[in-house]
Amino acid sequence: MDTREDRWAKAMRAERTGDSAAYEAFLRAFAASVRRIVEAHLRYMGFSLYEAEDVVQEVLIAVHSRRHQWDTKRSLLPWLNAITRYKIFDASRRLGRDSRTRVDLTEEQWAGLFSFEVFDPERNPADVEKLISALPPGEQAAVRAIGLEGASTKEAAARIGSTEGAVRVAFHRSLKKLMAATQRRGPGHE
Repeated sequence: MDTREDRWAKAMRAERTGDSAAYEAFLRAFAASVRRIVEAHLRYMGFSLYEAEDVVQEVLIAVHSRRHQWDTKRSLLPWLNAITRYKIFDASRRLGRDSRTRVDLTEEQWAGLFSFEVFDPERNPADVEKLISALPPGEQAAVRAIGLEGASTKEAAARIGSTEGAVRVAFHRSLKKLMAATQRRGPGHE
């Protein structure tokens, strides 16, 4: 009986002798398996599934870069499971940290942030200044530097005297607030 352990270990051994086709087949099968595990873990932890592919790629890169460390006299699956488990734990910690500062907007929210039927900065530039002025000072500075002046996050951080991460967080929070403010104003607001 040809088990997954046997097939994958055979493919890993074949890679060492130059059989790239066997190795590619192994990576595709392994990626599919890891994807299911990662998605289940992210769902269980309450994280967005859009992160899954990044975690899968991290696992594949780790396996590929360490493939010569696998002892061919030992079982392959425990070695693969250990790498997968550590990468999932790393991702969970990172996502947990990021979730406290991340503001996720859907494509519709981004597109509607300054929809012209609700908000027309060309017709009344004072509206832009009024909305921005209502923000806390750090968020105002981030919006002016990045949103109005077109500065990069790095340039904005240097101007403001802050870190890139803090500027990114301030900018994203302010965008969400601005979007909510423009929606409250409603169509036809003068």
